[in-house]
Amino acid sequence: MIARTGIRLGAAALVTGMLLAAPATAQFAKPEAAIKYRQSAFTVMGNHMGRLAAMARGDRPFDAAAAQNSARIIDTMARLPWEAFVPGSDQGKTDAEPELFDNLADVRRLADRLNAETTKLVSASGNLDTLRNQVDATGAVCKSCHQKYRKM
Repeated sequence: MIARTGIRLGAAALVTGMLLAAPATAQFAKPEAAIKYRQSAFTVMGNHMGRLAAMARGDRPFDAAAAQNSARIIDTMARLPWEAFVPGSDQGKTDAEPELFDNLADVRRLADRLNAETTKLVSASGNLDTLRNQVDATGAVCKSCHQKYRKM
């Protein structure tokens, strides 16, 4: 009985270890799935940045609750796409420049900067004056990556 339990626990530990050791590419069955995943995150993030930018410019009335909701969504979405820049996902229907895949360390640095700014965006979203400044700061990080690595 004890031996069987030990074998079961050992087998469970082995399977768990194998699953945890699987590379990030294993979560995307095909490169197209990785492209779709990251594009979806960027689309949602861009939609909500547009809402905040409209409030910041005065094109849309400021609504603190709506701004905070959009800022939280942006903050969440900004953490998602980076794991989807996997081998093979540089081909197909993508707006990423080929150089992006040669400079993943720089992309990670830009992603970290973006994540720092989106965290600040959540804090700034309850006040129109702080929101204006933080929308600009967050947008500047987006723009810096787009200028380097997005086909225009």
